[in-house]
Formats: sequence, C-alpha cells, structure tokens
Amino acid sequence: MNSHSIMVVPSVFAAFDKDGDGKVSVSELRCCMAASLGEDISEEEAAVVLAAVDADGDGLLNQEEFSRLAAGAHEEDDVRRRCLREAFGMYASSSTEDTTTTMITPASLRRTLSRLGSHELGVEECRAMICRFDLDGDGKLSFDEFRVMMMA
Repeated sequence: MNSHSIMVVPSVFAAFDKDGDGKVSVSELRCCMAASLGEDISEEEAAVVLAAVDADGDGLLNQEEFSRLAAGAHEEDDVRRRCLREAFGMYASSSTEDTTTTMITPASLRRTLSRLGSHELGVEECRAMICRFDLDGDGKLSFDEFRVMMMA
C-alpha cells in the first residue's frame, strides 16, 4: 500500500462485508452503496467500480483494495470541492468589513454573468436567483450555499 492510500477503518469494511468472508462482492458493494450513500447503482455499474480497484482479479475486494476504492472516492470529492471553490471565486466578491468574507452578492453575480456574455440581468433578477439558495436569509450566497445550489 503506498503512502497516498487511505486505510479504511475495519468497521467500515466489515459493514460492507455482509457475509464476513473478508471480501466485498459486487452485490455487497451495490447493497451498501444504496444504504450508505443513497446511490442505487446497477449490478453492471457496481461490477465496473469493483473491477477498477480489484488488483488480484478475483472479482472481490479485500480490505486493501476496498481502501483504494475509498481513497479514490475521497480524492474525487477533493477535486470536486476545489472546482466548486474556483467557480465560487469567479462569482464572489470580498467584503471589506471587520472580517474578509467572500460571498456571492446580487451585484457580483450580475457582474460575472455579464462578463461571461450572458444576457443582461438586473440586480433584482440576480437577487431572485440567489434567494432560492440563500439558506440563512442574508441576501448573499456563502460557499456552502453555492455548493448546495450546484449539487441541486
């Protein structure tokens, strides 16, 4: 196992290894992904996911291979988060209050959409767009609110 791998807590592996044979099968992977992540994937999709990290080719995941799968999912989440941060930064403006907080305001949204060549929107239209995902009601989007909007 290389230094970039994440070692999965044995209890997580055990939760996926329903029959306790020390290996995770396609059906166990599929069942647990549905239960833990809310992702209902087909048998074929689960087989593809399993095959991608099945180093010994036995059609099952041992704990090390399972750890590799978990590490890949973690890295994918990190990449997705970095991309969202970058996109958020394009739309956001920094405030000059006591603390420097970066938020998407109606004005910063309007400015960025205009720069991107979108048809001209008024500040009120931008305010309405923000309002749909403004969870704390402050009239601006924080990164977490932006993330929720992008995942919707």
